[in-house]
Amino acid sequence: MRLTQIRDFLAVVECGSINSAARKLGVSQPGLTKSLGSLETELGASLLKRAPTGVTLTAPGRAFHVRVRAGYAELTKAQEELASEAKSQVALGFGPFFALQVVPRAVLRWREKFPDVQLRLVEGLRHATGPMVRDATLDMSLAPRPPLGQDDPAIRFKPIAHLEQVVVARRGHPLARARSAAALAGQGWVSNLRHAATTETLRAIGAPEPRQVTECESFSAMLTLLDGSDMLAVVQHPFLDMPHVADALQRIPIAERLPGMTVGLHTRADAPLTRPAAALARLLSEIGRSVLQRPSKSS
Repeated sequence: MRLTQIRDFLAVVECGSINSAARKLGVSQPGLTKSLGSLETELGASLLKRAPTGVTLTAPGRAFHVRVRAGYAELTKAQEELASEAKSQVALGFGPFFALQVVPRAVLRWREKFPDVQLRLVEGLRHATGPMVRDATLDMSLAPRPPLGQDDPAIRFKPIAHLEQVVVARRGHPLARARSAAALAGQGWVSNLRHAATTETLRAIGAPEPRQVTECESFSAMLTLLDGSDMLAVVQHPFLDMPHVADALQRIPIAERLPGMTVGLHTRADAPLTRPAAALARLLSEIGRSVLQRPSKSS
């Protein structure tokens, strides 16, 4: 039994004649008659009484009509949704750290199930991607939780992991053995956070006000700046497990413990995700927890 046969049967019942149904469907009357005959042969029952004035349902036809009408509506709705998905686009924003650790793994697995859906990836800090989620330019953003008191009621935040933060510098840095936050006075900083967020993090451990903070949305640029200067950085601990990082950077072993950072998915509170977007969100959460919460190999 084919879906087109069900469509043809329902159209004939609705129109009351084969000729009218053929015109509605844009098919030939002989072709429609053949489709109905094939359906009846397959079911082993006569569904329609044919007369010069039109057609009416037989008893088996009435029972069949009741069963297939709702089911056909659901099937056609599913077909339309799948067709719409194939033409749809998912847009994801994410911070520099996630560009190497989480997003590529999630996208490759997601592509296996949604090969035809357009995907847009936007790398940037939370202050840049957050408004893009709010105005629907992005479906979601993978980024830190907003600072206390700065939650946007239009945005829903779903936590994925809580990350330890550490101070790092190039290997051989003059402060490589510093044991106190006070020793960090007068240093320049590079950060994948906003200037205010970096200052607030350092203030929480009693460190001096940073002399300067260079905001950097590119992880590779931040790594290059640190490797070629005496600048310091506050980074999330999993950074140190990333390729090439452990060879270039080291943790400054200050005694003070920096406040951690919770990261997760930001989505619009008033708009559910499409099926492809929801599938990508689940993969980001699953892979994010796996990658970010495992014990770090570096010290």
